[in-house]
Amino acid sequence: MANKDYYEVLGLQKGASDDEIKRAFRKQAIKYHPDKNQGNQEAEAKFKEINEAYQVLSDPEKKARYDQFGTADFNGGGFGSGGGFGGFDFSDMGGFGDIFDTFFGGGGGSQRRNGPRRGNDLEYSLNLTFEEAIFGVKKEISVTRSESCETCHGSGAEPGTSPTTCSHCGGSGQVRVQRQTPLGNFVSTTTCDRCGGTGKIVEKPCHDCRGKGKVRKNRKITVNIPAGVDTGNVMPLRGQGEHGENGGSPGDLYVRLRVAPSKKFTRKGNDVYVDAHISMGNAALGTEIKVPTVDGDVKYTIPEGTQSGTLFRLKGKGVPRVNSSGRGDQYVKVIVDIPKNLNEKQKEALRAFMEASGEEVVKEEKHKKGFFRK
Repeated sequence: MANKDYYEVLGLQKGASDDEIKRAFRKQAIKYHPDKNQGNQEAEAKFKEINEAYQVLSDPEKKARYDQFGTADFNGGGFGSGGGFGGFDFSDMGGFGDIFDTFFGGGGGSQRRNGPRRGNDLEYSLNLTFEEAIFGVKKEISVTRSESCETCHGSGAEPGTSPTTCSHCGGSGQVRVQRQTPLGNFVSTTTCDRCGGTGKIVEKPCHDCRGKGKVRKNRKITVNIPAGVDTGNVMPLRGQGEHGENGGSPGDLYVRLRVAPSKKFTRKGNDVYVDAHISMGNAALGTEIKVPTVDGDVKYTIPEGTQSGTLFRLKGKGVPRVNSSGRGDQYVKVIVDIPKNLNEKQKEALRAFMEASGEEVVKEEKHKKGFFRK
């Protein structure tokens, strides 16, 4: 469903509430359910389509990502595959019938229990310094995930033995049941309670995984962080999630980045801002100052008559653009410091400057006498 509008699939407007999404899905699911449209391939395709849409819009996190990027495949919205920024792939989200189970207590979900199932996605929060985010860095993270048991190769049976076919479901992992609902009678399938939907019975469980076919493992994974990332960016590492079942593909690992603020710089997108303090005399006469940048200090000439709050731009001295060429800019904000606690010589010099500028000068002695007189 790449680039399809999930809201349009369910007949909704963007921003629909959770209740509206549920009602719309229920209405469409009843209309296109395979039990009511046997042999109708168009209805079957439509049923899969509305279930895929509901899987995204009923999940708060997936819905937020979809609303942010606007397309189902998220191409061009975030990090790309293989360590770049590219987005989130919902093309393999598991059995759509699991959603139908929520409403009718049975459905296509159980039909996939003994078939290939994709592993779960994982999420990891990674903290970076300001400099690491600017220039990129290689990080090693530790992730605990569910993996296929190496002893039994995921079968759950002790080496030298094999699982047997479940006699109750005949190895299908499902049994058909008829349910009475307010909408009428529905013939559906449900998970076999004897084999748990696997279609197999493990008589002698593996001593390592205890018959589960999976074990928890801690893995070290190297993450290549590209230059220019920022807080909130997510890196999808394809195939680094939990292992699938029955030959299913592994899930993905989403690394969510958090960047610590800098004590010196302020970042806004790809631009960097820094304050430069100069004296009143240097602001009036002009001067050359040393300006810190993310690449190191550079010299910059401040023209005479510069006012406090003036912004100067250092082109190309900002943050690199992620997976692209070019950089943002750095802006230097000049702050003119007004002197405090002047000595008498400094005061006389300022009075002379004011007189030369035609300004009225209030003598300090006269000002004090006037104050006490009041």
